[in-house]
Amino acid sequence: MSDGAAHGGMPSDEVMTVVEWLEHSGAVYQVNGGWAVDALVGRQTRVHRDLDVFLDEAAVPRLIAWLTERGYTEETDELPARVELRRGEQVVDVHPMALDAEGNGVQRGGGDAEFVHRATDRTRARVAGRPVTVARVERLIELRRGYRHRDVDAHDLAQLRRIQAAGAGEGSVEA
Repeated sequence: MSDGAAHGGMPSDEVMTVVEWLEHSGAVYQVNGGWAVDALVGRQTRVHRDLDVFLDEAAVPRLIAWLTERGYTEETDELPARVELRRGEQVVDVHPMALDAEGNGVQRGGGDAEFVHRATDRTRARVAGRPVTVARVERLIELRRGYRHRDVDAHDLAQLRRIQAAGAGEGSVEA
């Protein structure tokens, strides 16, 4: 599969630029969504519309400022649950988490909804040969419950079930 840049979407090199900033800033984060799935699969399996990042809420203003300096503009503001920023075909979907002393993240949703992202549900995988923090297979499956699946969700679930069946869980996506 070619990189997302060839067909629109969020390419692996931009994913890694964002991840490198996150790691350099010392922020607690995890990549979720399709890029997390492909990192665990070990290769890019589809074009990605965006990069889903669950992030320590204290780092969110700095990330937004940095993305804005790079030409991104706010497209969707559903805070405190999420904010999306776009630069052309590239989208970063930021999900703030309030961290507790153990590094678990609590994301606020609509109304009184809260979603807990446990530190123990994070693992390392690879995008473009470089390490990234992603949610574990089981957590990514769990996050896909409770809503009508789009084609990309069905695709991702099939990939995650293959990983489960193989007993694997870490890989690398090469662009």
